[in-house]
Formats: sequence, C-alpha cells, structure tokens
Amino acid sequence: MAMPPSPVTSGRLTIDLAALARNWRALDKVSAGALTGAVVKADAYGTGLIPSATAFYEAGARFFFTATVDEAVTLRETLPKAHIFVLGGLFPGAANLYIENRLMPALCSLPMLEEWLAACVARNEALPAALHFDTGMGRTGFRLNEASIVRRQIDSLGFAPQMIMSHLACADTPAHEKNRTQLALFQSVMAQFPGIPASLANSAGLMTGRDYHFQMVRPGIALYGGRAVSGRRNPMSQAVTLEVPILQVKEARTGETIGYGASYSLNRDSRIAVLGMGYADGFFRNLSGTNTRPGGKVAYRGRVLPVIGRISMDLTVVDITDLGHDIPLPGELMEVLGPHITVDDQADIAGTIGYEILTSLRLGRFTRHYVGMPEEE
Repeated sequence: MAMPPSPVTSGRLTIDLAALARNWRALDKVSAGALTGAVVKADAYGTGLIPSATAFYEAGARFFFTATVDEAVTLRETLPKAHIFVLGGLFPGAANLYIENRLMPALCSLPMLEEWLAACVARNEALPAALHFDTGMGRTGFRLNEASIVRRQIDSLGFAPQMIMSHLACADTPAHEKNRTQLALFQSVMAQFPGIPASLANSAGLMTGRDYHFQMVRPGIALYGGRAVSGRRNPMSQAVTLEVPILQVKEARTGETIGYGASYSLNRDSRIAVLGMGYADGFFRNLSGTNTRPGGKVAYRGRVLPVIGRISMDLTVVDITDLGHDIPLPGELMEVLGPHITVDDQADIAGTIGYEILTSLRLGRFTRHYVGMPEEE
C-alpha cells in the first residue's frame, strides 16, 4: 500500500540549478574575451555551496571565489580541478592549509604578503596568489602607495602573482563618477605589474561596460537571479523559490489588532492566514505591515497578498480576505520568493538589497530542494 506524501512542516527553499547555469552562461557571453568566475561565498548566497558551485562548474566555470578558507576547503573536496581564490586573504598561521588544498589567497596587506612569500621560500615554490589593492572601496586591500613596496618584494624572489584585483564601490550605479576614478586608479596599479592578469568587475561592473572586464570578471548576485544594477530591468533568470506553510486560517473582526505592539488594526471584517515563518527564518522584521506603512508580500495561487502586523520570530500574518471563496487550508504553501515576488521585490520593501535577503535564508529553518540539472550546451 502506497504511503501518502509527507506533509510540509517547514519552509521549502527550491533552487533551480538549470537557472544558475543559464545565468553563468549568459554572463560569460557578456564578458566575451574575459574569463568568467563565480563568487560562491556565504554558502553560495544562501543557495548551497556544493550544489550551486557544481552547477556553475558543469556550465563551464573554472574559477571560484569564496570569502573564507573554510568555504574554500569544503569546495575543494567537491571540485578538485577548480581554481579557488579566498577573498578574505591569508589567515595568520594558516599558510599550510591553503597550500595543502591548493587555495589562492587574495593577499591584501604587507604582513600577509610577507607570510606567503616566506611559505614560498620554505617550499622553494612560487605558490599562486592574488594581490588585492584598495582603489576606493575602503575595506581590505593594499593601499595604492604600497604598490611599489609590493613590487620590490615579489621581484626580489622572482614571484609572479596569479592576478591583480580590486573591487568597485559604486558599480550598481553605472553613472557614478567613482567608477571611472577607480578604473583609472586600478589601471595605474596594473602598470606597475605588467603582464599580470587583472580582475575588477563584479556583477554590476560586468554589466557596466567592457572597460571594466580585463582578464577576469567575478559575478556574484547576478548568478543567483538578483538585481545587480539599480534602475535597470533585471535580465537574469530567477533561481530561488521560497514557500512556507500556513499554520492557521481564521476570521477576524473590524478593530481587532494583529501582532506585537498592536501596530495594525483591521479596518474591515477579515480573513487571515498565519504562516510558519518569521525573522528567525530571514523574513525581516522590517517587512511588517502597519496601518501607515505597507509590509512585505506573499502569493497564493498567483494572487499577491499583504503581510499585516508585526513579524515575530516564528510567525507572519497575511490578509487573505480578497481571495473570497478561494480559501487556503492549513498545510498549504504560500510563495514568499518566486515567480510572483522576486528577492528584489522583498528587498525594496524592507529597505535593503537582494544580497541580504538571499544570504539570510541560509540561517533559517528551510528544507532545500534542488531542481533542473544544468543542461549541456
């Protein structure tokens, strides 16, 4: 006797691997002569490091960028032939871990460089690494006035870095003057390291123009279907769907309030659905709906519905009155992200960016499902 399917008791996060592969291939076509890497930090932006990186590899990616050495070691176990850079640089005292796993740190300070060069001398081997210069981001990176020092140190050992890199601060706004300033500064750094491959463009930089491509581009958010450039139509395939179960459907009366703080008062007799999702799942408290400020959205059978009341740790309330007689049942799923509500839609309402929405999902309580194995070209 066949058993009935198991009920869905938690949120379901579905990642379309074929969409991830399509996005990588689309960006690879735009980057033309440059190599196209894949940024897979933060558990591949909340989609799962190993399945997503494997999809990119099968699509053609060979260069990967993680934030931490732990991510890189995990990735190396699955992709033994990939070229893996660690954007966080070289953690003090951990050079052997990088070397044993064939990982390339993005060296960004003189102490890091000295430690890596010492490891090269100890092994009598020019171990590959990138040199990261700060051209205006104001985070990690050699300062521009350290370029000549870096040049002397690597020349003294005959060391040739794998890549020179920097990061754009305002690429999501293509007309921002800082983009051209950073480009010029990066070119001045490149002039001190002739013949070394260079990388500057993230997703937005890749879409901004070929001047930013150089020898390698490093897309991140666009791979996962998120919007990279403000004010433009997002051309990428949606890759993530999040659905959460309804816990209860109930009637409510005019004047009753919803949630903590009584910040939402019903102005009509209503029908509400209580969802098993809250800020502990990455559905931000700032998506709460009040009588003066609309909140986040969910969808049921293609109908978009408003979140009402303050979002709590585990629960969110939705007004389903306008569904009329199409009453959902407890246990059914509502779409939080997907074809009717994109990650950027929710981000805009929350006053944040799609990156934060996606990467917060990895800390929640969702069951991941993978669909759509990448198609071969």
